[in-house]
Amino acid sequence: QVQLKESGGGLVQAGGSLRLSCAASGGTFSTSGMAWFRQAPGKERDFAAGISGSGRLTYYVDSVKGRFTISRDDAENTVYLEMNSLKPDDTAIYYCAQASHGSYRAVPRVLGEYDYWGQGTQVIVSS
Repeated sequence: QVQLKESGGGLVQAGGSLRLSCAASGGTFSTSGMAWFRQAPGKERDFAAGISGSGRLTYYVDSVKGRFTISRDDAENTVYLEMNSLKPDDTAIYYCAQASHGSYRAVPRVLGEYDYWGQGTQVIVSS
């Protein structure tokens, strides 16, 4: 059974930085695509950043490009999201997700393509 546990969220001022971590257990982490989704209050859960199972491909939504960096450490079964130049619009619950299929050489971007989810970590950016 795959389990994902996020950490690193918190309250930060606009312009600040946070680093989210997602520790995975069970499953085949080293070949699975991983992603960070986020859900703002009253809105749907949306894709923010993803990395292929190979680690060679990454994808970001336009609103976070140049500010967020996703990376993975297969030795530690952990995926990270480095978030810089944070804006109030980045306020959301951030969820880690793992895809089981078709994600070694690709970055799935649709919520339904991910099979396992963490419980989320809250990020609040004050203005």
